[in-house]
Amino acid sequence: MTAREPGAGAAARSGPRAAGERGPGERDRGVWSRDFGLLFVARAVARLGDTMLPVALAAGLLERGYGAGAVGLAMAASTAAFAGLVVFGGVIADRFSTRRLMIGADLTRVCTQSLAAGLFFAGHVVLWELCVIGFVNGVAAAVFQPGVASTLPRLAADVQGANAAIRIAESAAQLAGPAFAGLLVGFASPGGVFAAHAGTYAVSALCLLLLRLRPLPPVTLVATGRALRDFRADLVRGWREFRSRTWLWAVIAIWCLYMIAVNGPVVPLVATEVVQHHGARAYGLVNSALGAGTVIGGLLALRLRPRRMLRAGALSLCLYFTFPGAVGLGLGVPAMSAGAALAGAGMSFWGVMWATSVLTQVPPETLNRIHAYDVAGSLAMMPVGQALAGPAAVLLGADRVLLVAAVISLAVVALLLAVPAIRDLVRADASPAPS
Repeated sequence: MTAREPGAGAAARSGPRAAGERGPGERDRGVWSRDFGLLFVARAVARLGDTMLPVALAAGLLERGYGAGAVGLAMAASTAAFAGLVVFGGVIADRFSTRRLMIGADLTRVCTQSLAAGLFFAGHVVLWELCVIGFVNGVAAAVFQPGVASTLPRLAADVQGANAAIRIAESAAQLAGPAFAGLLVGFASPGGVFAAHAGTYAVSALCLLLLRLRPLPPVTLVATGRALRDFRADLVRGWREFRSRTWLWAVIAIWCLYMIAVNGPVVPLVATEVVQHHGARAYGLVNSALGAGTVIGGLLALRLRPRRMLRAGALSLCLYFTFPGAVGLGLGVPAMSAGAALAGAGMSFWGVMWATSVLTQVPPETLNRIHAYDVAGSLAMMPVGQALAGPAAVLLGADRVLLVAAVISLAVVALLLAVPAIRDLVRADASPAPS
């Protein structure tokens, strides 16, 4: 798609990608290769299945007399398990073969989603069973996700381009997933969606199995007590690595505010406001515009190579305020869709800049743990923001809460740019500044 950027080869040899398991001649091929294509397909197909799941859960549980609270509980079981255990998944991923762990996590979810499909096909749907299945899925995701961080740099010398390509694939899958799930529910049943979801994990596991990566040698421990001590030591070491990088923990701390005051309340309140005033079709249109914007942001991230990635990413986040702002002001569907597209582009560009900074600035031996701390910190406050959205809307009105969120989104950008370690971080493959 693009030629390798100048300096990328040096970064591949001296940065975190030095821990890759491929020869230099294979690694320095930019983005696209057979193995990166396999990872690309695995992530796109898995994302397609994940975006189908909310439709299946909502349709299936509502059909059987459960309310919206039951749907939220079934979804929360998976989210809670993932957010609570992903840090431990990072330690495990740094100690064993990440590919085997990822394949095992995918196969686990093939089994759980097949079981859920069987329950729906049989008409025997009990909420606690779906919550247990969701919890197991969350545990599997916590084991799977950290391995993505260390696998990507081994497959592409151009880490930013690889991140952007996968972001585009996931965004396109997010656009198609709910629509495909709706068709399956209409022509088959919610059980058909769960069966298809299990199939997406099977495809992901097959793609990962075909990757040509030699597994890292596992750590052999002779006693359970020593294993426990070393596990704790790895957790502490990962935390020290995380804390020693000001740009890293500062972004996560600021992002907690973003999740509580912006992203958390915006997601449910936008859905409520748009559906109540314009109908479900309008909400679908706004969501499609948001997805299209994320694709555009990913395409821009493929082309633009800012020297200070986090500064450029933070500036792109300024576009997000147009989304809650348009809905909060009660503008028409075209204006809300335009705001959603701009917000999606800004968030997508920031996401690529942030993920690439983590993958290229963190040493490979602790990358999985650092990525796990990143994911856990980014997600931890989102449920809090979602829980506070309802009471805040009752107290102030949903439109005012959205306008406040729009203002705070700009304040978050100001906070990111106010921290020198974030603002001045130079990309790992940048050429030295002239003296």
